Amino acid sequence: MAELKTQPTKSSVTDFINTVSDEERRKDCKAVIKIMKEVTGAKPEMWGASIVGFGRHRYKYASGREGDWPVAAFSPRKNDLTLYFMPGFQDYEDLMSRLGKYKTGKSCLYLKRLADVDANVLRKLIEKSVDALADKRYR
Repeated sequence: MAELKTQPTKSSVTDFINTVSDEERRKDCKAVIKIMKEVTGAKPEMWGASIVGFGRHRYKYASGREGDWPVAAFSPRKNDLTLYFMPGFQDYEDLMSRLGKYKTGKSCLYLKRLADVDANVLRKLIEKSVDALADKRYR
C-alpha cells in the first residue's frame, strides 16, 4: 500500500508562516497556532510543505489503509485558511450553527478570515475534535 505523501518534516513553522504574504492571514495563522498549541499541548511542526500540525494520531480506514496524521492541523491556502478536523463535523451541528461564516469539506473547515467566525466556538470545535481522537493519539 502506498505511503501517505504528507509526512512531518524538520522545516521551521515560523519560517513558513513568515512566507504568508497576506498580513491578515499571517496574523490568523499565529492565532490558530496559539489555540491549537493550547488545546493539544503539542508543539507545531510542518507536515509536508504547507500544513502545520500538532501532535499525532494513527488512523485506519475500513479499506485497511492506515497512516499517521496530526491531531489538529491547518494550512494557509491561497483562498482560505483551512483547518483539518479528522472526525468531521456531523456531531457538531450546534457549534457549527453558531460558528459564523465558513465552508466545509468532509474533514476541512474553510475560513476566509478568522474575524468571520466566533473564536470561542472555533476553539470549542478544535477541543471536541482533539478529544474525539484521544484513544488514537500518540507522541
